[in-house]
Amino acid sequence: MYDLIINNVKLVRPNTQTVSQADIAIKDGKVALVAPAIEKGLAAAVYEGRGYLAFPGLVDAHMHTGIYNPLEEDAVSESRAAAMGGVTTSLNYMRTGKYYLNKTGPYAEFFPEVLQLSKDNFYVDYAYHIAPIRYSHIDEIDLLVEKHGVTSFKIFMFYGNYGLHGNSTAQQDFLMTPDGEYYDYAHFEFIMRGVKKTMERFPEKAAHISLGLHCETAEIMRAYTSLVQKNGDLSGLRAYSAARPPHSEGLAIFIASYLAHETECANINLLHLTSAKAVDAAMMMQTAFPHINFKREVTLAHLLLDYDCACGLNAKVNPPIRSREDVEYLWEHLHRGNIDWVCSDHACCKAEFKTDAHEKENVWLAKSGFGGTEMLLSGLYTEGSKRGLSLNRMAELLSWNPAQRFGLPGKGDIAPGYDADIVLMNPDESFVVDSGLSPSTQGYSVFEGSTFSGAVKATFLRGGLVYENGNIIGAARGQYLHRPY
Repeated sequence: MYDLIINNVKLVRPNTQTVSQADIAIKDGKVALVAPAIEKGLAAAVYEGRGYLAFPGLVDAHMHTGIYNPLEEDAVSESRAAAMGGVTTSLNYMRTGKYYLNKTGPYAEFFPEVLQLSKDNFYVDYAYHIAPIRYSHIDEIDLLVEKHGVTSFKIFMFYGNYGLHGNSTAQQDFLMTPDGEYYDYAHFEFIMRGVKKTMERFPEKAAHISLGLHCETAEIMRAYTSLVQKNGDLSGLRAYSAARPPHSEGLAIFIASYLAHETECANINLLHLTSAKAVDAAMMMQTAFPHINFKREVTLAHLLLDYDCACGLNAKVNPPIRSREDVEYLWEHLHRGNIDWVCSDHACCKAEFKTDAHEKENVWLAKSGFGGTEMLLSGLYTEGSKRGLSLNRMAELLSWNPAQRFGLPGKGDIAPGYDADIVLMNPDESFVVDSGLSPSTQGYSVFEGSTFSGAVKATFLRGGLVYENGNIIGAARGQYLHRPY
């Protein structure tokens, strides 16, 4: 009757308050039955769950596959790292311009190339968020939704006058925009109007169409970078945080939220909030504009690291790693229910390229971003369990909520009819983070040497075993997810 039974697990589901012993029966890649005891003879195969916790496969809502390395290479190595961490769905940001494919042009030509480079290379299921960079890209939003199943879009608010790593750069060179075009607040407004029109054109998909914003203001960053560099009393991650101060995030959130109100762009995702000022701004805007369906995101790194962490410049990222006080504030609001999901913001930046070859300690020359998707479940479990975060809430933050927001109603839970994306974790097994054990090509981890609890033992993608006890199993079988999925 069934292809597989995963026997004897403790079932962790979102939207419940209990964890119960169960068996999980799988047929044709879907969960067919969940029950306290299922006769083993009813399945072609049985996998012994050993009493481990069974979480829904993680939906890592914020990744950057192919940003620093060729997409077809990153897709293989970084999706293998994702599977190691219990991630079964990888949602990746993509845009034209420098980095990624290092080219520009219409998405009608650019995105099929992205899909071709991705095909047969992902070990987990995958999809893309798209950033409209050129004016003409706004006119392609309908195409991306209808033809390619892209339902989520992004604005990088600081890109108009700032580079990826903190240095000013010419917009036309960095984003490869045509003469006479500007990546500015007016363009952001018109993107919102374009998303709104698409939602009206496809009302049956409107609930799954959303716009995310990286909220920092280039003008504040430029002025404060100059002050910090001139003053010279700060270095490392403290200097980078001061150069991109928290109120820059807050101001950008105000601007983005007002533009959403003005344009009636209803589904807004405020990405990777890092500070008390950013969270306060986000909550103020929720009160000011209750008709906007805001969602708020934090990354694992911003929940675990502060700017005095031992990993140093390896943890340079945008927005920056903040103070310990900011970390505690994020946890406070996560407990209050004001944070909707936790992600990795995974961007594999290899060790040999992360810092300048001649000035290893110069934060201004280091590249922004790092990987960490393989630590997403264990990292949140380690710190969350200390702070009283329930297992069910973890399943909501890591699986259910991002699946619901990003057009994946077939993902995010372990129940009949859902994809059999399941991760088994041993809560009693601790381990020391060792980047040498990760399939990622990065070569270091910002969590290196930390002791985490909750070891991922097995990951199933649509009922097939893709990771077990430190080993990737089989060939890449991840599928592109045409959303709503």
